[in-house]
Amino acid sequence: MSSAQIQKYQLESEIDSLAKVETIVDELKEQFQIPEDIYGNILVAITEAVNNAIRHGNKLDPEKKVDFSFEYTEKEYLFKIQDKGSGFDPTSIPDPTLPENLDKPDGRGIFIMTNLSDEVKFEDDGRRVEIAFHRS
Repeated sequence: MSSAQIQKYQLESEIDSLAKVETIVDELKEQFQIPEDIYGNILVAITEAVNNAIRHGNKLDPEKKVDFSFEYTEKEYLFKIQDKGSGFDPTSIPDPTLPENLDKPDGRGIFIMTNLSDEVKFEDDGRRVEIAFHRS
């Protein structure tokens, strides 16, 4: 069994960091031959997760960083995004597809991440999200 390859990054809690995420995902796509058919899903889901960490977790606090890592294994591409916020209960976020929630801004990011990836797990009281994309 081959060992996983892990790459770690630290991002500033500012909206400009989202452009860095795109650059990082582009570099990972090249380095690990991520297929074009899942690349778009990865880019959108990971950007959404980092955006949530910056805005909702760290509340744009320049003193707080977002830890971002990528793990390449035989079975999957695994992304972990961790903020330094107070956390949240992922089960408390309203389903954005229900009629009563269509006009509410909350919950769309998690909905997007869940629907574009193969697996989403929240840990550390919602401060860390793990997003997995299976390799075919």
